[in-house]
Amino acid sequence: MRDQPPPTPHGPAPDLFTWEFAANPYPAYAWLREHAPVHKTKLPSGVDAWLVTRYADARQTLADNRLSKNPAHHDEPAHAKGKTGIPGERQADLMTHLLNIDPPDHTRLRRLVSKAFTPRRVAEFAPRVQELTDDLIDRFTASGSGTADLIHDFAFPLPIYAICDLLGVPREDQDDFRDWAGMMIRHGGGPRGGVARSVKKMRGYLAELIHRKREALPAEPVPGEDLISGLIRASDHGEHLTENEAAAMAFILLFAGFETTVNLIGNGTYALLTHPEQRERLQRALVEGDRGLLETGVEELLRYDGPVELATWRFATEPVVIGGQRIETGDPVLVVLAAADRDPERFADPDTLDLGRRDNQHLGYGHGIHYCLGAPLARLEGQTALATLLTRLPDLRLAADPAELRWRGGLIMRGLRTLPVEFSPPCSGQT
Repeated sequence: MRDQPPPTPHGPAPDLFTWEFAANPYPAYAWLREHAPVHKTKLPSGVDAWLVTRYADARQTLADNRLSKNPAHHDEPAHAKGKTGIPGERQADLMTHLLNIDPPDHTRLRRLVSKAFTPRRVAEFAPRVQELTDDLIDRFTASGSGTADLIHDFAFPLPIYAICDLLGVPREDQDDFRDWAGMMIRHGGGPRGGVARSVKKMRGYLAELIHRKREALPAEPVPGEDLISGLIRASDHGEHLTENEAAAMAFILLFAGFETTVNLIGNGTYALLTHPEQRERLQRALVEGDRGLLETGVEELLRYDGPVELATWRFATEPVVIGGQRIETGDPVLVVLAAADRDPERFADPDTLDLGRRDNQHLGYGHGIHYCLGAPLARLEGQTALATLLTRLPDLRLAADPAELRWRGGLIMRGLRTLPVEFSPPCSGQT
């Protein structure tokens, strides 16, 4: 963190959290980085919070153990009213998950689920991700219309079905999860109380599923055992995982594990379609069998316009100085990943999309002990989705003026509501 005080602002701060801001927040974040790098603002919920926008400050803040993830260190009524955290999680008794707890409980729970996201486990899951990807493309190209909404038809269902498979949700129940998840990512666009009701339904289903799986659990683990069975097995063998913890863990893996990937695929495809020279560069590499540019390209898309705009809530447990600004005990702190990842002090030409960028230690999946557990799976899904789209639909193009596209409201995530595209329908039998 910087020792010197932040510079004196020049002129009024830009408006934040408007629809215009949602469409392109980067100029406002550039102003904050320059003039008010640690900025106190009133959020749309009415909660006052500090926004941290510079890369160096952001990276250190994410790893600072004086900033707790537990909302008990803030104002309990604010959380109970859904002004912080995920709406409905308290009422549904889903608070004990990785986004709300600190060590030692965080260490214990993370250890239990980390084995599901090892590189080896993710590599074993790759054929299923490819199968899902091809199946979804088959579905929306089958009509022969040559049009689709890539959010609704592709980016949204792919990670839902993938994470359901990983958790062990039976195929016949996965469309229910799709409906509940759809309500959860509307961020106010659906009926009043819809998010909380969806969370409650998901909680009830997970409790029942955990009970059924416990009853049928074999004595010894089987190859490829699903994650919920693994959590049950751990709790039954002395790891002290309660049923509430198991349900909360399954819930947050679903919630955090799908929306980030929806936005990675959606934002990433949009960035490629609006940067044709970079898209053509990637297509050439894929045709030549070079996946190196795909790997660096997905990292660049995460940096350039990533799926998570702000890191999840942190609360000061004691006075903390960030970027020369004193933060008082109990104050909420939100690290603006989207601002940090375009900091010119850290990234050369930060507003330029360069799929071959090598020095790219972005914060798109966080930093420190709360680094995104599912990042390996999200990367696999993002790489598979983009490579398959560009290969199977080589003339994919936007079917709307970029100025007409709308971004979902909400504080933490950044993603498009819709992404209308056009393409030449594949020939009969093409795969």
